[in-house]
Amino acid sequence: MASVQETPNADSSYIVKVENLSKNFGKLKAVDGVSFEVKRGEIFGFLGPNGAGKSTTIKMLTTLLHPSSGTAEVCGYDVARDSSEVRRNVGVVPQEYTADEDMTGYQNIMLCADLYGIPRSDSKIHAQELLKLVELQEAADRKVSTYSGGMRRRLELACGLINYPKLLFMDEPTLGLDVQTRAAVWKYIRTLKEEYHMTLFLTTHYLEEADSLCDRIAIIDHGHIIKVGSPDELKASIGGDVIVVGVKESEPDISKEIAQISLVKDVKKNGNDYRIKADQGEEASPLIMDLVRSKGLHVVKISLTKPTLDEAYLEFTGRSLREEESNKMAAMTQRITMRRARS
Repeated sequence: MASVQETPNADSSYIVKVENLSKNFGKLKAVDGVSFEVKRGEIFGFLGPNGAGKSTTIKMLTTLLHPSSGTAEVCGYDVARDSSEVRRNVGVVPQEYTADEDMTGYQNIMLCADLYGIPRSDSKIHAQELLKLVELQEAADRKVSTYSGGMRRRLELACGLINYPKLLFMDEPTLGLDVQTRAAVWKYIRTLKEEYHMTLFLTTHYLEEADSLCDRIAIIDHGHIIKVGSPDELKASIGGDVIVVGVKESEPDISKEIAQISLVKDVKKNGNDYRIKADQGEEASPLIMDLVRSKGLHVVKISLTKPTLDEAYLEFTGRSLREEESNKMAAMTQRITMRRARS
């Protein structure tokens, strides 16, 4: 597969520019005045729970939905005025499976190529390249109805790449997949960035997926962009490492003395426990221990926790994303069970 070429009239730094973009469905504001930019060559993630506005935003950026207000440029083209040019320059891997189960994997890819108007002399060769990329060569001539969930997801990826996109949108690319298959999809995503210099825009509610893959993340909730930054920036913004020191004695309260220690940013006492936020927790911990002992107190426990994306999400939105993940996986499992029951 050829490397991505530049769009002539696109900004050299950004491949997506969004300003005050909104989408209303009656009285419901699914997306409410979001603004952000996606840099060329990066993996940009939308992190948020079900119903946050992630899929609706992607549908506007890929011209499947018309914005209620605001503007968006994708690959240098306005999504409202230049929808045909946008579609020529992007690929989409949707959340739901779209491949025809009565056709083979190869036939599905060729159908996508025909819809883009790609000459057969090109698409036949490119389809074989894509089947090799996603490791479906051996299953190319099998009907999709015989594919596993992971194979279907890889086929969707191949179909999304048939038009040599400069920007690939992936909506919940690993939803419902087992750990091993999810890791394989991650590998393909990294390959597209590192070897083909492609820009990828993915939505996810998996914290480890966003942390591992994305160069930058936008936390989105209730249709609003809450925060944008790299995984490290988001985690650092919650105030440093968390050190919990438990002591045997209730008195004296040495919170003020701990707060004076270098690197310590905040101290809260809860019963016999001190919850301390500090930069470079490994260096701050011995200093805290020395102080505690110097006051004649006896340490019964100590823990050091590095910031996580879940803690950052909790800090910015007021709730944990872990529970949202569990709820969405339960719903996904129910949909799969119902689909199988009907077939």
